[in-house]
Amino acid sequence: MSNIAGKAYAMNVITPMQWYLAGINKLIFWIAIKIPSALIGLITLSLIHYARWTIIDKNRFPHLDPSQPKEELKYSYMMFFSNFNGSWDQYVDSFTFSIPGGLDLFWKFNIRYPHSVALTPFHKYIQYNQIETNHYYNAYPLAASNDVKAAKRVKAALIEFDEKNRDAKPDEFLKQYNALLRNLQLDLGEMSPAPIVSMAAEAVEERMQGHKLKAARLAALSQGE
Repeated sequence: MSNIAGKAYAMNVITPMQWYLAGINKLIFWIAIKIPSALIGLITLSLIHYARWTIIDKNRFPHLDPSQPKEELKYSYMMFFSNFNGSWDQYVDSFTFSIPGGLDLFWKFNIRYPHSVALTPFHKYIQYNQIETNHYYNAYPLAASNDVKAAKRVKAALIEFDEKNRDAKPDEFLKQYNALLRNLQLDLGEMSPAPIVSMAAEAVEERMQGHKLKAARLAALSQGE
């Protein structure tokens, strides 16, 4: 499953909406950007790397070649793209719990949108409209978003420590170094593969191990030739 890269998951959801209401939806997005407090529940979710909604009008889809037939679409389409840490269920549920009213407002004019509560119909709606990510590159696959933030704090603290203690005597240096470690102990976590959090994640892990084993066998056969 290409949606997963290390600890991160890529979600792409494309949903049809009434074309004549797309302008109202764009206005809702504009207001949300101008009033960040409306999305405070979403912004404070540390598991999210990135989230974006965008709307493509039914007559604005790109044509790759002049010979490509012009499409007569019935709907405009809303596209939601996001990268996050954790399982699919954790992420979707976090959205529901943090900004249920915001979700209902953003997807209000989408075809057959069931509302964010209750959870089961909302889960089914997202699953039905989700598009698999065929290629997903992650520069730091073993780091969650909090790991990256912690690394930045450690780097800043080390630079400050070096500036203040580069000429300190050994005993004073050790004292300040131990104090540095105490202050940074919550930021010194180990980067490692994410734990199995669902049967789906376990299936992905088994598939990856199978691919590695197959690659190793092929490499051994090629060397034997």
